Amino acid sequence: METVQELIPLAKELMARRPNRKLVKLYVLGGLLAFFGVVIGLVETVCSPFTVASRRRDEEAAVAELLVARKRKVLATQTLREKSKQQEAVLCSRALSNRQHAS
Repeated sequence: METVQELIPLAKELMARRPNRKLVKLYVLGGLLAFFGVVIGLVETVCSPFTVASRRRDEEAAVAELLVARKRKVLATQTLREKSKQQEAVLCSRALSNRQHAS
């Protein structure tokens, strides 16, 4: 049915024919399914801005976490480089001091 205005003539026709119980149950079931489809569509339409906003928040949080992880990784590599330079400096100074004593 394309419009709601067709429901009244359909109901009149069904009552004039006196359909059996199976057909009435089938029509009622179809009507209920259509009604629930409309209700679900309305709920989805009303709730869609909230889901879009939550998706954006989730994406922004994920991007922020990635940036923090990158910064941590960069800091960790810098500290490792500094520690290795310090260790090299200590080893070189020890090696030189050992050589001076040995010679």
